[in-house]
Amino acid sequence: MAADDIAIFQSQQGEIEVRLERDTVWLNQAQMITLFERDQSVISRHINNVFREEELERESNMQKMHISGSDKPVALYSLDVVISVGYRVKSRQGVRFRQWATRTLKEHLTRGYTINQQRFEDNARELEAALKLIRKAATTPELHAETGRGLVEIVSRYTQTLLWLQRYDEGLLNEPSGQPGGTLPSEQQAMAALLSLKQNLMERKEATDLFAKPRGDGLGALLGNLDQTVFGDPAYPTLESKAAHLLYFVVKNHPFTDGNKRSGAFLFVDFLNRNNRLFNGEGEPVINDTGLAALTLLVAESDPKQKDPLIRLIMNMLACETV
Repeated sequence: MAADDIAIFQSQQGEIEVRLERDTVWLNQAQMITLFERDQSVISRHINNVFREEELERESNMQKMHISGSDKPVALYSLDVVISVGYRVKSRQGVRFRQWATRTLKEHLTRGYTINQQRFEDNARELEAALKLIRKAATTPELHAETGRGLVEIVSRYTQTLLWLQRYDEGLLNEPSGQPGGTLPSEQQAMAALLSLKQNLMERKEATDLFAKPRGDGLGALLGNLDQTVFGDPAYPTLESKAAHLLYFVVKNHPFTDGNKRSGAFLFVDFLNRNNRLFNGEGEPVINDTGLAALTLLVAESDPKQKDPLIRLIMNMLACETV
């Protein structure tokens, strides 16, 4: 175990080395004897009672480890076990230890999160700077190979996407400023576009009559919610926000009898096209077929608890136009 996973508690009998691991602290029986000033039989009996009475689960609150000065594994017990034993022996020093351990754990976890977050953001900035340099080099007159240009562009695009996905996984993805506005289609316009798609799919035998068949007023209510205001301001103020929520709500709310994923992906692209955002400044689509399919499946398979970070992921992809 690393040195920074050890903390020192100053007891009345001297220093106690406390191990920090798995978001808790761990003491062995010898340390509890020192901490609570009780003999080994008392401490052992109370520990056994904690588990026998099912106050705590043994598996997650006890671990065996090799420590210096011992030729065999030593049982270590979590903070919850230490607190339970402290209550049973009515130790005032146990209260001091609980307060110290809680404070120490909070500082340890906060410091670790801050360091990891800062390290991640520093690495992200360095990688983004490297990508800009690669893109700049790819446009120099000295580089004539089209294959080289294409390869660099693919690496640039998908490395940026991986950055967003890592930020998504880490919960560090922020919502971009985006483009204000974004005009949504009316229910009639959306259905007309979907019916045209449906006819094309049915001719190719890739859909049945159930495809994009409305379920009640699901689509109309969905579009109305996206266009609503809160205290006079748009609830979804940017084009990126409207597009991301449109895809999410169609896929997740199932406003159609069949084909919600395909309908959601189509309305997402249709919305971008209506607002002149389907292509970037170089005339390339902001999202390709593979990216759209992957994004739609990601939405379909996601847990509802992941909605906010997933929306931010889609918005970032659209804001930077690099999907």
